[in-house]
Amino acid sequence: MVSNGCARTGSALYLDCQAGIAGDMLVAALLDAGADEAAMRRALASLPVDGFEIEVSRVKKAGIDCCDFAVALDAAHENHDHDMAYLHGIGHAASEHEHEHEHEHEHEHEHEHEHEHEHEHEHGGRHGHHHHEHRGPADIAGIIDAADMTVGARTLAHRTLDILAAAEAAAHAVPLDQVHFHEVGAVDSIVDIVAASVLLDSLDVERVYVPVLVDGNGAIRCQHGIIPVPVPATLNVCTQHGLPLAQADVEGELVTPTGAALVAALDPTFTLPKRYVVRRVGLGAGKRTYERPSIVRALLIDELPAPEAAPEQVPGTPVHVVKLECDIDDCSSEVLAYAAERLRDAGAREVHWLSVYTKKNRPAYQLQVIAAPEDVERLEAIIFAETTTIGVRRSAWDRTVLSRTFESVETPWGGVRIKRVALPDGSARIAPEYEDCAAIARREGVALQAVMDAARAAARG
Repeated sequence: MVSNGCARTGSALYLDCQAGIAGDMLVAALLDAGADEAAMRRALASLPVDGFEIEVSRVKKAGIDCCDFAVALDAAHENHDHDMAYLHGIGHAASEHEHEHEHEHEHEHEHEHEHEHEHEHEHGGRHGHHHHEHRGPADIAGIIDAADMTVGARTLAHRTLDILAAAEAAAHAVPLDQVHFHEVGAVDSIVDIVAASVLLDSLDVERVYVPVLVDGNGAIRCQHGIIPVPVPATLNVCTQHGLPLAQADVEGELVTPTGAALVAALDPTFTLPKRYVVRRVGLGAGKRTYERPSIVRALLIDELPAPEAAPEQVPGTPVHVVKLECDIDDCSSEVLAYAAERLRDAGAREVHWLSVYTKKNRPAYQLQVIAAPEDVERLEAIIFAETTTIGVRRSAWDRTVLSRTFESVETPWGGVRIKRVALPDGSARIAPEYEDCAAIARREGVALQAVMDAARAAARG
């Protein structure tokens, strides 16, 4: 985690990724939420990497003011990071680069990573020939170690790199030591990983909540051709670290491998606390233009304790019940009594016999059974087996059930169980358990009412 153990109790970071997440989006959201920009700039200035500058500005996304973090590459490192026509294989921009193999899969300032055996090709006719180096995980780890940042930030950056490298190795079926990041893509990824790690560490939160990563659908173009969204490396990160993933009705890539790897490195919790207060909100803008505005939100929250629970209801007491009913005019009283006994023993909530008049003014009994929904079939079987009825009526009821608790109190003659019922106005009703009181009255030769009064007095304390 990013905490060093000194965070305020309950302090946490909630990353809202309903519109996806990428490295630069996360950096911008953290800056907007008040993370240490000066520490980030020191770390990036100390990197032994050339060919980039950073820009922090404000932009509008669907009319919402957001922070924007951009990695400006020099001419030698220019790429198709936000060339929507190229990425989606449409129009002139797509055909112009149809046979190029060097264009990296865009990752909101990140790219699909090439391997060492990839050939050099002309960069789209834009800059002539340019030799591109490749960096392996060990090379990038050395760059991270050279950066001016805290131990916590460095640890988080290394963890993110390890996760990203493992995902790429799985995507291309190569050993970890054979994963090589192309120079163009590696610069963006290194900057995003280091910047995000420094900012996250500066916030010093105890835990991170990320309920879901929402990606798009369809396909996207990379140097290997057209690949499906979510892209393989992103899926591998989510699979290897159990990150919850959902897909929006948006064609395109919303979650990038580096964005997913940064989330995984934070070891997030997926379920938000039931109650919290928001201290700060940061909005980070993405670079692509989709139907859904590319915005990630970073909320600094203080968790609140759960509200005091109401007294527990009796386990198994249903709020929804079913009433079973039938009329019987040809059974003896002994049979009816036995049927009621069996129904109560089988879990019926209530069993009633009512005197009624049926067809031709025959005196009869109506059986009424109140049952939990899951007990209906079993209780109906008993009714058919133990009475002469040939039909049972059902009706679903809602019940208002008051909360109650049970406790024991001491009377001059022994212990008695008490039921304490919470009334809607906040007061309580106390009811001694009849069987306990009756047993004491018989044993001690005292009036039942005296035992019940003593139990009530003891319960009121």
